[in-house]
Amino acid sequence: MAAQGMGKDRDREVGMRQVNTVINTVGQFQIDTVNVLTRAHFMPLYTRLGAYDTSLLTRGSSQAPRRLFEFWGHAASLIDISLYPLFEFRRERAYEMTWGHIRTLVDNNPEAIDAVEGMVREVGPLTARQLNFGQERTKEHWGWNWSLAKLALEWLFWSGRIAVAGRNSQFERIYDIPERVIPAAYLDACQPWATATPTEREGLTHEAHVELVRRASAALGIGTARCIGDYFRTAAAPTKAAIETLVDTGELQAVEVEGISAPVWITSGANKPRQIHTSALVSPFDSLAFERKRLAAFFDIDYTISIYTPADKRVHGYYVYLFLLDDIFAARVDLKADRAKSTLLVQSSWLEADADASRTAQELSSELRRLADWLGLTKVQVVDKGTLAGHLKKHV
Repeated sequence: MAAQGMGKDRDREVGMRQVNTVINTVGQFQIDTVNVLTRAHFMPLYTRLGAYDTSLLTRGSSQAPRRLFEFWGHAASLIDISLYPLFEFRRERAYEMTWGHIRTLVDNNPEAIDAVEGMVREVGPLTARQLNFGQERTKEHWGWNWSLAKLALEWLFWSGRIAVAGRNSQFERIYDIPERVIPAAYLDACQPWATATPTEREGLTHEAHVELVRRASAALGIGTARCIGDYFRTAAAPTKAAIETLVDTGELQAVEVEGISAPVWITSGANKPRQIHTSALVSPFDSLAFERKRLAAFFDIDYTISIYTPADKRVHGYYVYLFLLDDIFAARVDLKADRAKSTLLVQSSWLEADADASRTAQELSSELRRLADWLGLTKVQVVDKGTLAGHLKKHV
């Protein structure tokens, strides 16, 4: 938890320096389109820093000096800009890692892709809607009802021929050419790939994985190969090879963890505080909660996001946050921002095993009030649902 930046002062004034510290710590903020409470990428900074101006994150991901770029890390994420060259192996292998309609477009209509790239270069930055070419959207499959332009843009983005300059008020990607988005130093660092032999590319790929595993391990503090590989979604074999390299250099050390049979590694020199003091809500897309099996193994918490679960089969709610109280997950709450009524709605609240109901309810009540204030909501309303609801209502 210390490696994830938990336990710091959340009542101080937050500026870009504090935001940069968290970026350096966690490396990425996952993006999700669901906006029940607030956008997923805004929450990790709030969890670690407390109330902050979200324009700081928007500025860091859309204006110079750019601190973040959008790409596929753990999933669609805003990633530390210094890691841009490390994902060149992913951009280089874009064709073998794509499928379906995009691959069909690449194989059968490359001139459309070139035309879209040309338009972005000529008149960008642009959204997919601004490049629709008059194509009708199909309804054959919920995941593929994209226009021809959108498909072309997705391929160009995935392969690195264009980049995301930011998001508009409708949360649509705004595309532009890399030269107008990514700082020159990071583009220049990708140049060795252009002339590399197959053998040299294998070496470059390994070097990239070593650095990504180094960053993932530092962000986790301790983890199995599965945890470490999941952080940036690196494949098992190159992740294992990178771990072996870092063990050889002494940067990772093998340790034994009671109850975990898989090999576990700890970052050399990792901060090992005796205690963590915090009271914070953790989003389902937070890097602390990325790997659900890690949560179960290391923190004894069974956590499943339920936004894809049919309503009648959800146990704890739709968009459930974990409540971290010091060094344990003490509760979970299903939260919604009812902006029309200026209300933070606690649709259900649940006490975790071994957590004290009274203290948890008191601390959670205070955190919900802080969250509501940050979101500009005037009220907190607790629905009488869940094992903690009765206690929580008394404090709220």
